[in-house]
Amino acid sequence: MTLSAIRPPSFPWFPYEGFTFCLGLAEGETAWTSGHTAASHDPAIGKMTVGGSMEQQARTAYEKVLTILAGAGLGPGDVTRITENVTLAGLPEYEAAAAVRRELFGEHQPTLRTVVVDRLVRRAALLEVELHAVAGGGKELRAASEARDAGTWAASPVREGHDGAVYLPTMIPVDASGEVVAPGDFVGQYRYCLEQADVLLRQAGLSLDDAVTTYDYSTPETRSVYRKTHRVRKELLGGAGVYPGAGGILMSRLHHPGQLVAIDVTASRHPLELVNPGWSRYDTLTYAPGVRAGRTLYMSGFAALDMETQEALHPDDIGAQAEATYGAILHLLKHEGLDATHLLETTEYCVESALPDYRAVAAVRERLLSPPWPASTGAICAGLLRPEFLLEVFPTALYPEEG
Repeated sequence: MTLSAIRPPSFPWFPYEGFTFCLGLAEGETAWTSGHTAASHDPAIGKMTVGGSMEQQARTAYEKVLTILAGAGLGPGDVTRITENVTLAGLPEYEAAAAVRRELFGEHQPTLRTVVVDRLVRRAALLEVELHAVAGGGKELRAASEARDAGTWAASPVREGHDGAVYLPTMIPVDASGEVVAPGDFVGQYRYCLEQADVLLRQAGLSLDDAVTTYDYSTPETRSVYRKTHRVRKELLGGAGVYPGAGGILMSRLHHPGQLVAIDVTASRHPLELVNPGWSRYDTLTYAPGVRAGRTLYMSGFAALDMETQEALHPDDIGAQAEATYGAILHLLKHEGLDATHLLETTEYCVESALPDYRAVAAVRERLLSPPWPASTGAICAGLLRPEFLLEVFPTALYPEEG
């Protein structure tokens, strides 16, 4: 069985052929959507437009992704994880989007990830929604609490989805009373988020030893001290012999005033296998370029880095950076006997200063990737951990079924 692009019988918001991403991918009774905002094509002006209140935008964005799921024969009750990218402009109105989500999903509660982003590609967009789904909705490993748990942004279950993937809600450094922990202490907040993630995983019968990715979002002021997280990661992660993939993105602010970090953790039921095509730089790091768990290849964030010299490449050219970034991803895939057709998802973070030239990335994707095209999401950030980087990509791939 292979990945195939989802093509709903009707998708009135825009003509979706001709892009270097698909609306969503399906394999059997499993589906992954790209991230979608409320944007639609206005034939009167020949452009994509987006507008309206947070509630209106949330309804449209969810209608789009649920229409895509329906094209794969799935519905709201099959969703295992929701990712909501909410902008700084939309954050004060976020409860309106949450109310729409609760209305649409009713008693079925997927795991919820909420990523605060500086903005989306379309400036007026307040919210972007991405779904993972499997027939039956996967398995709830830990129910959502009546009140928000310590260390999480919203009440959310821990849920197992496709291929043993175990999703946690976004972890933030806020205690059960709503107070930010370790004020002003980035490393202390980072530790708290990972420790609380371990609490949730242990309640689901796993631990941080089973983590396959830890994607963190911090603020520009943390860049100078970010390296100090190495000791925390070395202590808390990699206990089974394999560090997870990782990525770090800088946003102007996060969910709460005084919050310096948020971390999204994914774990797996399967044994973990390190995937490294021979890049020695990872020998001393607390993250892996790739982790195989079951049929899924989870990867770290990639940017335009020379893997031998550690030099940041093409500092002022996002197109050339995209070429180097996707080249490294494809090199890792080739090492595993895979190619671009096995790419399941890509999440691109573009630095706001490079947004005027972001179109150059699509040309690179068109040249290096191929149909059915990965499910893709893009957001705009304040910066990346290396100030020379303009683009970072979080990729995931799927191995073909054996036999």
